[in-house]
Amino acid sequence: MKKQSLSALAAAGLLAGGLSVTSASAADLGGNCCADLEERIAELEATTARKGNRKVSLTISGWVAEQVMWWDDDFESNTYVTGLGSTLATNVKFTGQATIVPGWTAGYVLHIEADGSDALLGIDQVTPNGTNVAYGNGNQSNVVQAIQSYWFIKSESLGKLSVGLQSQASDNVAILVDGSGSLVPANFVPFDYGGFRLRDANGAFVPGSVLPGKAFATIGDVMGFTDSNGVTTNSVRYDTPTFAGFSASASWGEDDFWDVALRYAGEFSGFKLAVAGAYIEATDSPGKTQPLLSIIGDAQSWQVGAYLQHVPTGLFAYGAYTGVDFEDAALDSETWYVKAGLRQRWTPLGHTVLYGEYEDAVIDFKAGGNFSDTQLWGVGLVQEIDNAAMSLWLSYRNVEVEAPGLAGGGGVAGTPGLDIQYFKAGALINF
Repeated sequence: MKKQSLSALAAAGLLAGGLSVTSASAADLGGNCCADLEERIAELEATTARKGNRKVSLTISGWVAEQVMWWDDDFESNTYVTGLGSTLATNVKFTGQATIVPGWTAGYVLHIEADGSDALLGIDQVTPNGTNVAYGNGNQSNVVQAIQSYWFIKSESLGKLSVGLQSQASDNVAILVDGSGSLVPANFVPFDYGGFRLRDANGAFVPGSVLPGKAFATIGDVMGFTDSNGVTTNSVRYDTPTFAGFSASASWGEDDFWDVALRYAGEFSGFKLAVAGAYIEATDSPGKTQPLLSIIGDAQSWQVGAYLQHVPTGLFAYGAYTGVDFEDAALDSETWYVKAGLRQRWTPLGHTVLYGEYEDAVIDFKAGGNFSDTQLWGVGLVQEIDNAAMSLWLSYRNVEVEAPGLAGGGGVAGTPGLDIQYFKAGALINF
């Protein structure tokens, strides 16, 4: 028998309830004994998902990512070992596809995340491992959960229709155009620091939060949802084919939202250009997390991102903007983010990326002239290791928060805010 059939042979024995072998049958090596076993082995091999069954392919992909983070908020400092936060955490994705007829395919995606310590709005000055608030379940760290589970039908000429738990058309639109190689350690969502609590003039934590299950105001509360619909939802989505570098998407989901997105990517005269924009509208009761905007009620949001790189020199620039209008909460927000740097292959290992970044997020509370203003600047280095499908990074960020819009309540002494600086060193390896 084939060498690779040994494991299937063992499984056949277990599934059959064990092989009943008497001394007589053991001595009888003729007859149909081996033929029956080979038939059972063939049946098991036909249904084993090594690379899929005989009709549907199977691709397994994902990454493992962790980092070490040292922070100082002027009152306290500490060092954490963290994940990268929900939607960027260690994960595995199972993707299957089968040809229906030439030009038409059907398939599925099952995407599972293993979040060892949720950095996204989770870790703070007293919670090294954080809580998983992005999906509204309030669980502690070490969460394993499905973040995508959907089927699709795709036509080469008509586009793709997807149904199930998935990213909306607008999800990560402004982020994913960033082709510099520094997207993971440096983007405009507060993955690393959004959960850190605001303090008053005496260093006490400020009570209150817009997020469910959170007792204290955080930096994330005063940044207005930068990637405004960045949590996967139960939805129906349609994606067009790509025409001359352009593609479009639209989605609708419970309970309720709809969005549209337009993307372009191309090269000309030694330059790479990628641009994308989206509009999102959510109508739901406050406190829901499907979609994310509905945490504080009805809202509309628009976002745009653009990336330009001069290929011969490796010089690049990236920018993103998000605006959100929260109708029920009588507030709106604007976020601007820019990053520039150099991407060059100086070593045989792979490209090296040097960058600097700046972000400004403002919330207008529309009452009494109150507002909050969060400003970030940072620098960093990324080293890609091609032979290991790996990226290493070192970065420094300084975040300053002014939140007079939260002053005056709950015994707050002075204007709430926070000045925090942090270094991080980490790695991501794809598989």
